[in-house]
Amino acid sequence: MDTPERRIVILGKTGVGKSSVANTIFGEEVFKTISSTKSVTSTCQAEIRSVNGRSITLVDTPGFFHTDKSEGVLKSEIIKYITECALGPHAFLIVLKVEKFTEHEEAVINKISQYFSEKVFNYATVLFTHGDQLNEAQTVEEYFHQTKRASDLVKKCGGRCHVIDNKHWKNNKQKEYRRNQFQLKELLKTIDKMVDENKESYYTKEMLQG
Repeated sequence: MDTPERRIVILGKTGVGKSSVANTIFGEEVFKTISSTKSVTSTCQAEIRSVNGRSITLVDTPGFFHTDKSEGVLKSEIIKYITECALGPHAFLIVLKVEKFTEHEEAVINKISQYFSEKVFNYATVLFTHGDQLNEAQTVEEYFHQTKRASDLVKKCGGRCHVIDNKHWKNNKQKEYRRNQFQLKELLKTIDKMVDENKESYYTKEMLQG
């Protein structure tokens, strides 16, 4: 039986932990990270690893509102993977922090829509980081339903939403929901289901124009 292949592009504003998310998924330090609001990733970086029986390609992208890049340069870097590769991504991870959903987060979602067209949301899953900020026993669904804009985004993405904590949820002794290992298994299941629903199609450069 062939190993399923999944090509995943990680999107989000600078400082939400995109590179850390990629490292958490791979279970090793592949992408460079620092604790700072200054963006580390300045160009797209793609790496391939085997994860839970799947061949996963993760593409880490420069953050929206990058500290050192103009919007034109940023856009060209982010869409380069799609336009230069023969096969586009199966999935996009829209990474947000568990924090107040402000106009800044709304601006990021608008940029994603502008860059990739509304069709991107058919291939997207929302992934919240900093899950330790959830209240005791609170689920991520309970969290995002508190904010209409966050709830609307998840609805756009077909209800696909998960949460991890790159720092605090590595301990396997924690409750199952608050363990990265559990959440990542569920995330990959969600992506598999989405790929099935999309009939194994992937996002193409023709979709950029809407």
